[in-house]
Amino acid sequence: MFRILVVEDDKVIAEKVKKHLEKWGYQVECAADFAKVLEHFNRFAPQLVLMDIGLPFYNGYYWCGEIRKISQVPIIFISSASDNMNVVMAVNMGGDDFIVKPFDLEILSAKVQAILRRAYSFQGQPSVLEHNGVILSLGDMTLLHENQKLELTKNEFRIMQVLFENAGNVVSREKIMKRLWDNECFVDENTLTVNINRLRKRLEEAGLKDMILTRKGVGYQLDE
Repeated sequence: MFRILVVEDDKVIAEKVKKHLEKWGYQVECAADFAKVLEHFNRFAPQLVLMDIGLPFYNGYYWCGEIRKISQVPIIFISSASDNMNVVMAVNMGGDDFIVKPFDLEILSAKVQAILRRAYSFQGQPSVLEHNGVILSLGDMTLLHENQKLELTKNEFRIMQVLFENAGNVVSREKIMKRLWDNECFVDENTLTVNINRLRKRLEEAGLKDMILTRKGVGYQLDE
């Protein structure tokens, strides 16, 4: 049974969401103390978080950042602020989706199912991928190399996963962008380049220099 943490300032909305998702078989808890969201997260250990942006004490972006320091659990932002700046901020802060209030509960449950299916589709699949002695762990999104364990961010993991899955072949920039965000409207060429460069720097610090090769005008591939 998947556990879902609802961090919603409006108690009426929170309770409606809780009851609706429980009908779908999810175990749902609603945060009550908005000064201790991270403590509730650690205690409940959810597989997904529904995060309001406008909260007392600290906003949803802050709590998303705190959660991202310790976990890559999917986070869906919920807000009545639907302008592009808030949507882009939500994605940049590590959010996996954005739902605008007021919303239909059936749409919410459909998005929840899609996010959970995508995030935890590794069940029944190989738990690791290997290339030239480097192991990518799909379960905890880490890279293992010569007894070193490198914890990857969500974007770093998705880049490495698509490259590992296509080891020996060039992966186009478009394919990587689709894997990263599943929606190209949030992606441009510069954003991908920044992510690749940041990942390369972390790999180099772990002793994996030139692991990601550039094929000019085409895309990227793992070293041969």
